[in-house]
Amino acid sequence: MEKINILWADDEIDLLKPHILFLNSKGYDIITALSGDEAIDIVKENNTLSAVLLDENMPGISGLEALTKIKQLKSDLPVIMITKSEEEYIMEDAIGSKIADYLIKPVNPNQILLSLKKALDNKRLVSEKTNTEYRKEFSQIGMTLSDHLNWQEWQEVYKKIVYWELEIDQNQDKGMLEVLKMQKQEANKQFFKFIDKHYINWLNGADKNPPVMSHTLLKNKFFTNLDSNPCTFLIVIDNLRYDQWKMIQPIIQDYFKVDNEELFFSILPSATQYARNAIFSGLLPSEMEKRHPDWWLNDEDDGGKNMHEEDFLNAQLKRLGKDVKTSYNKITNFAAGKKLSENMSNLMNNKLNVIVYNFVDMLSHARTELEMIRELADDEPAYRSLTVSWFEHSPLLEMIKFIASKHAKLVITTDHGTVHVKEPTKVIGDKSVNTNLRYKQGRALDYNAKEVFEVKNPADAFLPKQHVSSRFIFAREDKFFAYPNNFNHYVNYYKNTFQHGGISLEEMIIPYITLSAK
Repeated sequence: MEKINILWADDEIDLLKPHILFLNSKGYDIITALSGDEAIDIVKENNTLSAVLLDENMPGISGLEALTKIKQLKSDLPVIMITKSEEEYIMEDAIGSKIADYLIKPVNPNQILLSLKKALDNKRLVSEKTNTEYRKEFSQIGMTLSDHLNWQEWQEVYKKIVYWELEIDQNQDKGMLEVLKMQKQEANKQFFKFIDKHYINWLNGADKNPPVMSHTLLKNKFFTNLDSNPCTFLIVIDNLRYDQWKMIQPIIQDYFKVDNEELFFSILPSATQYARNAIFSGLLPSEMEKRHPDWWLNDEDDGGKNMHEEDFLNAQLKRLGKDVKTSYNKITNFAAGKKLSENMSNLMNNKLNVIVYNFVDMLSHARTELEMIRELADDEPAYRSLTVSWFEHSPLLEMIKFIASKHAKLVITTDHGTVHVKEPTKVIGDKSVNTNLRYKQGRALDYNAKEVFEVKNPADAFLPKQHVSSRFIFAREDKFFAYPNNFNHYVNYYKNTFQHGGISLEEMIIPYITLSAK
């Protein structure tokens, strides 16, 4: 085996011969230096070094000064700092200079070995461990999918799938990602059967223990804790999947601690017009149409379908006897987000502040429309990465920082998720049929009943019935509806895009997060 070259700089290097011999036996070739200056010269001249062990206290320049110069020469060279001192400022300076590890003397040979392995083999070891652990879990998840799961168990299965997806994605093991992708496809296949069997029962009270859904979310979750906090912010990030939440969670946790992470179910269609209005109104679509005909618009009606969210919210507050000072803001572009972030102090006198942030939804639609976005978000990992990049530079993050600085309560949720569609399903309909790729409603629909979840009588699913013969159909798994005319062009245009409105784990099982400022 080829030796791995390590530079060890310590003015008492002679006392460390037993350590060096031990590391030699483990496949490391140790080059020694007696001072920081000598270590810097070796780093300049030697291009074979894999890591540096650097004593903090040596004659001449200090270890911290040597560390800075080594990093300037070779920023990606791992440096492990070794010191007798436990002074906090030394640790902070070393960590700030991006050291690989920090050890306090006296160190034993195994400590050094572990530190080197962490610095040099971390990615490989983590990848191997991750793959081994997922292989164990793979069969367990597979066996679970063959059981008759309840909605709580489906939430747990989805959490596990997302966990492994993010872990394996981080290790960039394409082989294991393909295995996971197949398992997620199977999970979505079984989830469709589950929704097909239980969804109508949930809405009609036939199931005595239904999950929290869009229309019961605020009543059952949010309003129960509203009175105990002087100021609460509810941020609804449109179209935020659970995996996207897990990606932005570490950024938010710099300012907030997560009190509770829960999942709930979007209603069908898992689309903004239906699901988000249901959240704010506390009603199902046909109930909204009946109670508030001036606010509700059906698919065939002209005009914006989410123009009355604030009205729906205020009506629900009144119905539940919540007389609280409230603000509502909807952000649909960067400029509006910037303006609100600069005026957040005006909201602090309100008991409840609702902010709807539309950007993730715009991102997913842009993924379909713009060639550049199509290339940037070609697959699931890229889509998640793009979400993080957007969030890090968004006014929304500035708002969250402000809320933390004021120690207000924060709840983050969404209205539905989105699924990466791959397979077309043929449907025929007249001009009145809606344009959504994941659900269709109309009176003259022709389709393969085996490939969809069909609601022949919309009233059964509390959906508006626009015509005597109206029905709804929902796409399953990763399918999308396509018309037979100009079929190939249509399929090529929409295949591998992110869509919502149908039945999948990604669209329907979505996050509800309560947070407290640190």
